[in-house]
Amino acid sequence: MRVAVEGIPWKLFLLSGVLLGGSSQDFGQTQFICTSVPKDMDLCAATMQNSGPAEDLKTTVLQLRETVLQQKETIMNQKETIKELTSKLTRCEGMAEPGDSKPGSRRKDTGSSKNTMGDVSRGPADTLSQLGQTLQSLKQRLENLEQFSRNNNSAQASSLKDLLQTKIDDLEKQVLSRVNSLEEVKPALKNETEQRGKVESTLTSLHHRISDLEKGQKDNRPLDKFQLTFPLRTNYMYAKVKKSLPEMYAFAVCMWIKSSASPGVGTPFSYAVPGQSNELVLIEWGNNPMEILINDKVAKLPFVINDGKWHHICVTWTTRDGVWEAFQDGVLRGNGENLAPYHPIKPQGVLVLGQEQDTLGGGFDATQAFVGELANFNIWDRKLSAGEIYNLATCSSRAQVGNVFSWSESSIDLYGGASKWTFEPCRQIN
Repeated sequence: MRVAVEGIPWKLFLLSGVLLGGSSQDFGQTQFICTSVPKDMDLCAATMQNSGPAEDLKTTVLQLRETVLQQKETIMNQKETIKELTSKLTRCEGMAEPGDSKPGSRRKDTGSSKNTMGDVSRGPADTLSQLGQTLQSLKQRLENLEQFSRNNNSAQASSLKDLLQTKIDDLEKQVLSRVNSLEEVKPALKNETEQRGKVESTLTSLHHRISDLEKGQKDNRPLDKFQLTFPLRTNYMYAKVKKSLPEMYAFAVCMWIKSSASPGVGTPFSYAVPGQSNELVLIEWGNNPMEILINDKVAKLPFVINDGKWHHICVTWTTRDGVWEAFQDGVLRGNGENLAPYHPIKPQGVLVLGQEQDTLGGGFDATQAFVGELANFNIWDRKLSAGEIYNLATCSSRAQVGNVFSWSESSIDLYGGASKWTFEPCRQIN
């Protein structure tokens, strides 16, 4: 039928649920839907055009597409952010532990044991043991000062000695009190770091006072008769050699060393150059054996020195075939080859005693710091013979000094509380 709406003719068509014979029985009760369409429009086209659900579906699809594009853009931005953060984290964490991702190369551990901000964390027993050793070392030095003051009849030295003795007595009381408190209240360990920091701060101050007193005696001993003392495992206590090393196609490095640190005595010395922080390093870190690194290539050394006694050690190397030898107390303990062959030691670097360098002249890590005493550190630009090394280890009058670096107070600067004291190796070991 045909109706008119506001003067416009329209057709009315009826849609039924299917009104053919018998179909009402299949669908139950039927209903009719009336839809108005323009007069000249095809009814099938009008039916498709007025399909409401299809329009809704199309709109929904467009919205979903726009949402997907926005999320894709967000994901790309987040990927860039994650990449940047990962790069920063990698730089902060450093490299992985020696040895093990590549043969002959060394990487550092990035685990939770790393502490580049200061004193290495340790348990109560280790702390008390180390503090006890430090106090014993201070007392020994103080006794030496007492002897010096008696021989020189110095009233000023005697006054300073009394003051230092009082400070040491106070520190011993603190350690004793600490032992008692740990035994009584073991769970209360959260204050350990703060208490240890106070005690070690006092110890560092005490080292400075003793060092000042010792400086007054420089004119009374030869410049090479001294030792360096590194009593605590920190990232700020070290000595720096004033001059760099030349280019070397062979070398011998020898020293007297004493330590009872565990695990690992740390880094007696490290030499870094621009672009390579591990140009030449001697290190015993964690439970690993002592190692010599040249251009980040590593050889394990058969040294056993953490028994609290003085030992003389030497390492020789030549760039030809990377041949190396290791001597302890004048005796050949090990050798090998293919250690950074045909790589000369580069010049214009920084030589540091007591710390391992992650950057040129810095980037120290407390977990790799040397703890102990070091003396008669010498470097040659050639391989020493077994006889020459034996003369050094036995303090022979024929023993030579290094032609690249010779042990002298005037050639070293101290930082962070590392201290000097008189040392004559043969007197100590005989």
